[in-house]
Amino acid sequence: MIERHIQLGDWPLKSGGVLRDARLTALQAGSLNARRDNLVLIPCYYGGTARGSLPLVGAGSPLAGGDYCVVLFDLFGNGVASSPSNAHPSQRGPRFPFVALEDNVAAQAAALNAWFGPVEIALATGWSMGGMQSYQWAMHHPKRVRRLLPVCATARCWPHNRVFLDGVRAALQADATFNGGDYQQPPEAGLRAFARVYAGWAYSQAFFRRGLYRRLGFDSIEALLRFWEEDHLAQDANDLLAVLAAWEAADPGDGDLATALGAIRARALILPSRTDLYFTVDDARHEAGLIPGATLQVLDSDLGHAAGAPGRDPASTAAWFQAMARLLA
Repeated sequence: MIERHIQLGDWPLKSGGVLRDARLTALQAGSLNARRDNLVLIPCYYGGTARGSLPLVGAGSPLAGGDYCVVLFDLFGNGVASSPSNAHPSQRGPRFPFVALEDNVAAQAAALNAWFGPVEIALATGWSMGGMQSYQWAMHHPKRVRRLLPVCATARCWPHNRVFLDGVRAALQADATFNGGDYQQPPEAGLRAFARVYAGWAYSQAFFRRGLYRRLGFDSIEALLRFWEEDHLAQDANDLLAVLAAWEAADPGDGDLATALGAIRARALILPSRTDLYFTVDDARHEAGLIPGATLQVLDSDLGHAAGAPGRDPASTAAWFQAMARLLA
C-alpha cells in the first residue's frame, strides 16, 4: 500500500475564492498496467477516511488480486486532507471555505494527472458520499470513466435527505460550547447528540426491531449508541459540518439533473439498499432512468444505509464484489 499526497497550492473553488495551501491525500494499491486501463477510483465516504474503504481491496474482492491500480481518495474536510481542523491558519475552524463535491473531484483529477498522466478510469465506485463523488466523476469526465458503480448513493441530495442533514446539524450546533464553530474545547454534548440522531437514520427500523445490532457485536441498542458517541467524539465538529455542507449542496447540473446524468457514458450499475432511509431506492431508480443504459440492482438488506459500508455486512459486500466483477469482466 502506497500513501499518496499532493500539494495543490491555493486551489480555486466552484463557489469562488480559494482553499489555501490545499492538500489532498490518498492510498494506492497495485500499479498501473502497460495498457494504462486498469485504474479504479474509490472516493471517501462521510465521516471516514480512505482507510475505511480498504475492505474493497481485501479478500473476496475482484480488486484484491493485483490486476488493478486502485486509488482510494480522502475527502476535503475529513481531517486527513485539507480540513477545518488542519487548514491554513487563516481558514481554520468556521473560517474554512465551502468546498463542493465538484471541487473534490477536480482536485482528484489533478492528483491523478500528476501521479499517472492522462489515464482512463476503469471503474469509479464508492459508498454514500464516495458514490456521490463517483457520479460526479462520470458526469464531468464522461470520456475517461468507463464504468460506474455507486453504492447507497444518489447524484443529488434529495429534499428528505436534506431534512435529515439539517436535523443532525441542529443537534450539534445546539451545544453552547460549539459557539458558532469557534469552540475552545470540543462540543462534546453536541457531538454525542449528533451521533445518536444520526444512528437512527443510518440503520433501518427492521435493524432495530430484529436486533441486528447483535450481528455487529453490540449486546444492546444502548451499546451501539455509545459506540457512535465515542466515534464522533474522536472527530472534529467543524470537519463534520464542512463535509456535510458538500453533501447537502449536491445538485448536479444546477437543477438540470436530466442533462447532467444524461451526459454519463460509463456502463453504470446503481446499487441502493432496500431499507436506506435517506439515499432511497425510489430516488436512485429515478436517477438511473436518466443515465443512458444504466441498470439498477437493489441490495436486499435490513441494515439500512449501513448495508453498503465497506466490509460491514458480508452479504452486501459480496453483492458489491459481484457487481464489480460483472462490470469489469
